[in-house]
Amino acid sequence: MKTTYLKTVGSTQSYLKELLKNKNLQFPHAVISDIQTDGIGSRDNSWKGMEGNLFLSFAIDLKDLPKDLKLESSSIYFAYLLKDVLNNLNSSVWLKWPNDFYIDDLKVGGMITNVVSNTIICGVGLNLVNSPNGFSILDITISKEQLVNKYFKIIEKKISWKQVFSKYKVEFHRNQNFFTHNNTLKISLGDANLQDDGSIIINGERIYSTR
Repeated sequence: MKTTYLKTVGSTQSYLKELLKNKNLQFPHAVISDIQTDGIGSRDNSWKGMEGNLFLSFAIDLKDLPKDLKLESSSIYFAYLLKDVLNNLNSSVWLKWPNDFYIDDLKVGGMITNVVSNTIICGVGLNLVNSPNGFSILDITISKEQLVNKYFKIIEKKISWKQVFSKYKVEFHRNQNFFTHNNTLKISLGDANLQDDGSIIINGERIYSTR
């Protein structure tokens, strides 16, 4: 994956989208910054960027995604691949539906995805060494370069959604005491039924990740 390294940027996602708009991009392409001043989090919230953490966005042509991956579940797919890499490095991080990285009951990062033209753009924020109040940091020590290289190698394998989901559903019970948001509503995941396409059904309503 071709990678652009920056010292500081407002948002790696916005930077990547600008490259895409100007057609100045070779796929797949990633942007990594040491400092991010205006990161984008879930539901258009800001993601506070503290130096030393991982600020990454990458773009992949839709035709290069696994054939069985539903775009609405892209956040789960790419987040789970990163979680798997971290677990193999002895981290206890787990994935809260649909896109948040947790250590025990504290968030350490997250992922959001957007489709732009014929491209999917994935943004990752992960607290490697610093965290604001109410959050935590990763429980292992690894350089950004090592982590990203291992992650990109897994992405390039184009592992099927079916393979990823077969492992994710085994761990889904960890969501039981947590909440998610559907538009402006805060919803308990305790009553959620996970579906094969990554959506959940709560009170008869099917909800897909919109992040």
